[in-house]
Amino acid sequence: MPPLMKETTMEQLLQQLEDSVAQAHDDILQFFREIVAIPSMDSQIEEVGRRVGEEMKRLRFDEVYTDKYGSIVGRIGQGERILLFDSHLDTVGIGDEAQWEWDPFQGKVEGGMLYARGALDEKGSTPGMIYGMALARDLGLLEGFTLYYLGNIEEACDGVACQAFHEWQKVSPDFVVIGEPTRMQVYRGHKGRLELEVVSKGKSAHAASNFLGDNAIYKMLPVIDKIDKMDAVLPSDEFLGQGRITVSRISSISPSDNSVPDECRIFIDRRVTFGETKQSVLDSVRRILPPGREGDFQIRELVYDTPSHTGAVFEYEKYFPAWALEEDHPLVAAGKGAVSALWGKGAPAGKWDFSTNGNYWCGKAGIPSIGFGPGDEIYAHSVQEHVPLEDVVEATKFYALLPKMIR
Repeated sequence: MPPLMKETTMEQLLQQLEDSVAQAHDDILQFFREIVAIPSMDSQIEEVGRRVGEEMKRLRFDEVYTDKYGSIVGRIGQGERILLFDSHLDTVGIGDEAQWEWDPFQGKVEGGMLYARGALDEKGSTPGMIYGMALARDLGLLEGFTLYYLGNIEEACDGVACQAFHEWQKVSPDFVVIGEPTRMQVYRGHKGRLELEVVSKGKSAHAASNFLGDNAIYKMLPVIDKIDKMDAVLPSDEFLGQGRITVSRISSISPSDNSVPDECRIFIDRRVTFGETKQSVLDSVRRILPPGREGDFQIRELVYDTPSHTGAVFEYEKYFPAWALEEDHPLVAAGKGAVSALWGKGAPAGKWDFSTNGNYWCGKAGIPSIGFGPGDEIYAHSVQEHVPLEDVVEATKFYALLPKMIR
């Protein structure tokens, strides 16, 4: 299709976009089913990335490559401003196979929904993004813009693949759209988090003479009890909501099952809202250590340094700042304008309850970011994970139109 002439009205543009997406409807869904059917757990996105790369080449992207960290990258356009579409291609595992009544990757279609691992979180945004980029080019909507697609690893550590791409490939977006599920609304932020370990040290002894030892598990119990009570007093923000803290894992070390443990570790997931900093969170945990016994404990900040599927290592501090754009920010306004033009909806921008790569893009790098994607996040990571198939197709229109709406 030739680029639109300047006199094309918005009504004409929307009709051409409608017609173009309708023509691509079956291809979009076929491609979607194919990438969902490729397992990509434990950050292993090489095979699914290859399939996504093939589709971008078929759609005549200007450039398609795998970056050093292992993300699949596609580029269209040569404009001065860069708009990047971010979609992670890895998924969590399937858990207990007995809980699945259908193949978790082939999935099942019922009531217009595809039920499958990764359909919602987050492969559902990839087809719309890359088809939308191609349509934006074909409809002449890229004036002044370069568009990038970044299919990355996120489940293991939010933002690590994004910072690796940003720093190693020397690509600095002006705007980012995150494809995590938003129920086809524009989202503008979410809480952050800090991942910590607290370690208690004790003294080992034979269980038959336990009075000679110092049980590290018992030493940790009052800390766990105080963490359980912390939620009620954590700070809250009107938009992002309340901070949260959870002990999500506990382990111990002892010479044998018949010995007093000399070490106990707990893993803490601390959700951070506005008004909190990494230091304030660390201080709040330090305050709950037993008085006079602080020397028996260590609070360990964590760093992600697991090699990607390419073998590349990018060390990433596991502090993920809270972030949000203002309701009237130009990127939020552009996203809401696209939703209004396409579907006549005018709701305020929302937020995620969970965490996304926005922690890096906006929280650490300060790059304006919004979210838009099909499906409802509450079904992520469950055996009921699903996404409306028609929304996977409809999202294509948003991604194609957005560059024209940004002022």
